[in-house]
Amino acid sequence: MRREFIIALRLTLITLILTGVIYPLAVTGVAQTLWSNKANGSLAHDGKGTVVGSQLIGQSFATAAYLQGRPSAAGNGYDATASSGSNLGPTSKKLQDRVIADLARLRKENPDAPAPVPNDLVTSSASGLDPEISPQAAEWQIPRIARARQVAPERIADVISSRVEGRDLGVFGEPRVNVLGVNLALDQKFGRPTAPGPAPGGASTAAR
Repeated sequence: MRREFIIALRLTLITLILTGVIYPLAVTGVAQTLWSNKANGSLAHDGKGTVVGSQLIGQSFATAAYLQGRPSAAGNGYDATASSGSNLGPTSKKLQDRVIADLARLRKENPDAPAPVPNDLVTSSASGLDPEISPQAAEWQIPRIARARQVAPERIADVISSRVEGRDLGVFGEPRVNVLGVNLALDQKFGRPTAPGPAPGGASTAAR
């Protein structure tokens, strides 16, 4: 009995060391060596090196000079502690009213944009944290952003096109644009807009 207990204890300790210490340290070491940015949360930095968010979690951008993402049903919007979809079906009047209101707002804020409004600008994702939109949804917003920043629409289009990500491994997913990444690129190229409102990271925009 004593011998069996000692064997079981040894096996438990060996398993604990292998799976609870050596394996996690090895995986962490490989991740930090080969993919340190992704392992640390794919953090995004502004021109001053300040962390302004993550490439993996969307943010709300209300200022006209910034690209805007999908609606979010996570908490009060893009709340990483309350990730969820709206769970509203296509027959839900609440969902219909929200989409109608969003369509009206988008058309009012983007009078020079072509019709129709891209679907992903009025539909929330299952997680409520989607940081990306389709290239079509990004290009649809070019007239508003160009007017707010007082630059030619072609220059805004160049920034967006340079940030389009293709399908993973050429097969999985769809082409997409990271909203925060584009907004940081816009600030880097044209400077922060002078109009007040949330900039990347949630801070108020300021002239520079």
